[in-house]
Amino acid sequence: MTEVHIHKHEVKGKNLVLSILLNLLITIAQVVGGIISGSLALISDALHNFSDVLSLVFSYVAHKLSRRKASINNTFGYKRAELIAAFINASTLVIVAFILIYGAVERFVNPHPIESGLVIWLALLGIVVNGLSVIFLRKDAEHNLNMKSAYLHLLTDMMASVAVLVGGLLMKFYGWFWVDSVMTIAIAIYLIVVGVKLLITSTKMLMLFTPDFIDIKELVREVHKIPGVNKLHHIHVWHLNDEELHLEAHLDCSEDIKMSEFNELLHKVEQVLFHKFNINHINIQPEFKKEDPKDFIVQD
Repeated sequence: MTEVHIHKHEVKGKNLVLSILLNLLITIAQVVGGIISGSLALISDALHNFSDVLSLVFSYVAHKLSRRKASINNTFGYKRAELIAAFINASTLVIVAFILIYGAVERFVNPHPIESGLVIWLALLGIVVNGLSVIFLRKDAEHNLNMKSAYLHLLTDMMASVAVLVGGLLMKFYGWFWVDSVMTIAIAIYLIVVGVKLLITSTKMLMLFTPDFIDIKELVREVHKIPGVNKLHHIHVWHLNDEELHLEAHLDCSEDIKMSEFNELLHKVEQVLFHKFNINHINIQPEFKKEDPKDFIVQD
């Protein structure tokens, strides 16, 4: 397998640790405040915050595992650990959302008086704390699906705190206590939307699906333009993790060339695959008039 050199973004684990500590603090404050004030939206926000703490811890563990080196028993190392973390974090987003909806509907049917003043102050605290956590992870989230799943937990939590703040103000000045349930449902719907999207992305990677931006037919056409290439077939393209995009294929040469000549041909193929399709790990089996299926995708 040939590895084309790429610049790797270094994820900073210390940012996760800071986010974990901040979210643990706000979770405790919101639980106490929610019980005292009687605000379901605040308790719901605390529940989501606690799920954030768990997801951040899980993301941190996965991040540390992914940095372990490959071995005889683990030839890829633990590079896919962060994909598993992203999948689990996305799942918890959706599960928490449905729990919030259930509680909001129940509270809407059986409303309780709420201490809006405490709700407002704790919502402001939530905005500040989650805002800082979002800033800590924003850059890492651009390059890493695991960090993105943690980032989305924090971003939606900050938005939830904004919604709780708005609801608290409406309850304080207009007496609209039903807003508490409405805001909770709005938060939950957003969680479902972003959670399902992330769940689909992580599932595709775990199932080794061809990335959406890779057109196999276009890829084959580009490789076939290279002199000396007869046919590229038996193709597999998949993400090992966020940084590594792999291709495995058979390359039928137009002539019976020496291995030294094939190395030159392979280099040209690698350059095309890397610069036009961002494929940085390439494993190609050379062939010449071999009797085997020549389809792009072969059903093994």
